[in-house]
Amino acid sequence: MGNVNVKVAVITGATGGIGFEVAKKLGKDGYAVVLNGIDKEAGAKRVEELTAEGITAEYYGFDVTKEDEVTANINKIGEKHGRIDVLVNNAGGLGGRSRFEEMTTEFYRFVMALNLDSVFFASRAAIPFLKKGEHPSIINYTSNAGWTAGGPGAGVYGASKAGVHAITRALAKDLAEYGIRVNAVSPGTIDTPFHAQIKSTKPEVFASWKNNIMLGRLGQPQEVASVISFLASDAASFITAETIQIGGGQALGI
Repeated sequence: MGNVNVKVAVITGATGGIGFEVAKKLGKDGYAVVLNGIDKEAGAKRVEELTAEGITAEYYGFDVTKEDEVTANINKIGEKHGRIDVLVNNAGGLGGRSRFEEMTTEFYRFVMALNLDSVFFASRAAIPFLKKGEHPSIINYTSNAGWTAGGPGAGVYGASKAGVHAITRALAKDLAEYGIRVNAVSPGTIDTPFHAQIKSTKPEVFASWKNNIMLGRLGQPQEVASVISFLASDAASFITAETIQIGGGQALGI
């Protein structure tokens, strides 16, 4: 890696689930992909898998909730390649469940850091290198919880994802003058290893989830990756400040 003529995509939280499928899809689209995660062995394995498919890939291990780590590593990536064309802020998660009355400040801050601060840290660090990119863009992940405020014990998760929805539009306003587009995707229930435990221990509950989805099935990681690929492409050159639902109609409820 390091060829300034090759487009570069950085994907946080890319060692499993949706993030890895996004890395694979963008790699097949011709990007040199930089995967982030916190598991060195998983990162090395994923890079090996991508390389075997002819994709140029590398791994940077850092915690997206740690400002200094994010800034230092994004700077290393940008300086090495001379540019960043696409930043996919994929890292995030529920973080656990807690109702507000019993919620510790530590838990609150962790969930906000995981889902919202991480987007700010990575985007801020990447902007100077995105300015040097070709048709550059940032793609964030929000959630239905950003509109519904989440289920029981997931209120802070909903708040953090509402923040992602807002920061996506704010970044789009801020960066439009540089030609940097900023959009978000809002995946519904996607069949990933994230659900492995409930899938194996309560298969009837897992199977029932599709009943709340208009298309009658769960989504696949590749279906999210395809939308990310579109948003990163020239075909989406006039799309910014938007959030695309990828949930088979789940957001409307049935």
